[in-house]
Amino acid sequence: MKKTGARRLELVLLAVGMSLLALYLASRLYSVVASRAALREFAAISGQTPMDGVDLPAGREHVDFSLWSEKRRAAYEESLAVHFDGPIAVLRIPQLSLEVPVFDGTDELVLNRGVGRIIGTGRPGQAGNVGIAGHRDGFFRCLKDIQVGAQIELATPSRNISYAVDEMTIVEQDDVSVLRPRTRPALTLVTCYPFYFVGNAPKRYIVHAHITESNFPSGNKETIREVKTTNQQEVTK
Repeated sequence: MKKTGARRLELVLLAVGMSLLALYLASRLYSVVASRAALREFAAISGQTPMDGVDLPAGREHVDFSLWSEKRRAAYEESLAVHFDGPIAVLRIPQLSLEVPVFDGTDELVLNRGVGRIIGTGRPGQAGNVGIAGHRDGFFRCLKDIQVGAQIELATPSRNISYAVDEMTIVEQDDVSVLRPRTRPALTLVTCYPFYFVGNAPKRYIVHAHITESNFPSGNKETIREVKTTNQQEVTK
């Protein structure tokens, strides 16, 4: 009788374990599908395909959650129940196998779903310094591995803009000087630091990148060329 009872208990526990595993896998799949859906929505209006021109390592064609905290994964899944306007751009960093939708604004729901343009900074596809923020325990945790010279692509519905990383720095959380316009069109990525700090991280990790090429309309190209020429003259002084 004892053996029969123990066997039944084992079967019950096995069934419960399999059910929990199935729920977990379904949740992960739903998260990936929802993230890709935002990228497909952007692709539909821009005529692009997700990860177009980006060579990813095998098995990394979807969002990689391996660096995420459990808290951030849960927050991401909760954000899926909220309606969002479509992304205004897609940020790609091939070196880090990152592709993430960029939404307008930086409220908590936005940063749980993707990354957000910092209001008051340049808009993707326009001249200026485009500031984009993301969570250190979510999409932007991989920035800990970024290197000077890394290529960044910011794709909007009408054009692609390429940047190259020229500096990483750590600043106080209230230092907004890093978002000021630079001598040429630029991109600034912002996340909290240290990356694995327990609690509210006290500092900000900043990635500065300068424009390298784009398919801006001809009028904007002239503006960019003038800014670059001015910058070169300043450097030679």
